[in-house]
Amino acid sequence: MDRLTEPIIEPRRELLPSGNYDMIVCGAGPAGVCAALAAARSGIRTLLVEGGGCLGGVWTSGILCMIHDVASKAGLMSELRARLERMEAIRYRFGGPNFTYDVEAMKAVLEEMCGEAGVEVRLHTRVVDAVASGGRLGAIVTESPSGREAFVADYFVDATGNGDLAARAGCRFEMGHPDSGKVQPATLMAVFSGLPESALTAERHYNRYGRVEPGVASGEKQGLLETFRSAGYFASNDAPTVFPLPHPGLYGCMFNHEFDVRCDSAEAITAATIRARKELLRAVQAVWKLPEWKELRLIVTADHIGLREGRRINGLYRLRAEDIVAGRRFDDGVCLVNFSVDVHSLEPGVYQARSFTDGIKARPYHVPYRALVSSDYANLAMAGRCISGDFYAHASYRVTGNAVAMGEAVGAAAGLARRSGRTFAELDGRLVSDEMRRRGYEL
Repeated sequence: MDRLTEPIIEPRRELLPSGNYDMIVCGAGPAGVCAALAAARSGIRTLLVEGGGCLGGVWTSGILCMIHDVASKAGLMSELRARLERMEAIRYRFGGPNFTYDVEAMKAVLEEMCGEAGVEVRLHTRVVDAVASGGRLGAIVTESPSGREAFVADYFVDATGNGDLAARAGCRFEMGHPDSGKVQPATLMAVFSGLPESALTAERHYNRYGRVEPGVASGEKQGLLETFRSAGYFASNDAPTVFPLPHPGLYGCMFNHEFDVRCDSAEAITAATIRARKELLRAVQAVWKLPEWKELRLIVTADHIGLREGRRINGLYRLRAEDIVAGRRFDDGVCLVNFSVDVHSLEPGVYQARSFTDGIKARPYHVPYRALVSSDYANLAMAGRCISGDFYAHASYRVTGNAVAMGEAVGAAAGLARRSGRTFAELDGRLVSDEMRRRGYEL
């Protein structure tokens, strides 16, 4: 049989809209769920589109298990914590406010909250195209078990993490280090049981002294690295991390790095996922020869490898390294970031703390509303790590505690914009900042 060699031309087809909404949120990770919740609770008819099989993104299918930069976050973050507490599915790290959580409880809580708010959820649905005219988005095109469909809305939110919707719409973006173009490494998260007490240096220190002194956490990572090497396992991540989960005997683990895996290459993501899963199994088998580690078991690996970096979509304001170094506050600030500049190794064999940050240190700073609004389409906003910023700013604001605040801000903005007949770009960001303060956020 002869194989096709000429270009394949897809047949032209017309799609009648399968749904008409006030707002469509693409991506149901922390930012997307919170954007949808805030909008729906403001009376906005909202569709939440997700390519995976559950809500939560990196929290659930990525089994991140840990939420950073919770301090100063109220609103939906406070509600989420309260619901997890009622389910006994949360454990505060070193006295809080950052915490670990039970993944299955998180899935249930997010589904419950979206159901109560009236958010229409479409799982197993991937955005494959966007339709725009006159400087505004008009519709998205999706592929799912239902086939190819179109959905129409007045407002759109890209909360895909990698800026997939914006890219489909032709928005301008940046990706990677400004000099090398390399992106931060990916990690396949895992849950283990049977870790020996000796591996949990920081936890033991906190339990004894009620605090964790500087250097204790990094000492724990170095101790793990040396233990692995003594067993003949050389971790690709030079700063391996473990943390106890809410249920006794279970630990979230971050042992591997997959370098320069770009979000726009399915081939690279697939290869990285397979390599990372093999490495985790190899780690377990290697340390079994050590008496203290013979009970170590790999319980589950993530469905999706965690990409720390993707596209950074151009916005009305680009958050820069100078802003975070100065601890800059903005009139339209919607999120107070307390997290450090966290650049993981961009290449093998170089410890992340000694390179790549270029000496840049963050002071608490604002993410301005303008950084969440596309500079290409007036009715498109971003939430999460795909907002407008440079490489170093992104390395600070990218963690999921901040994604929650950004998502809630965008959802609140949709309500304000709808009531006043404005687009995201036309809305005065100071109104969004005021609304976030009203919700209890510390700005």
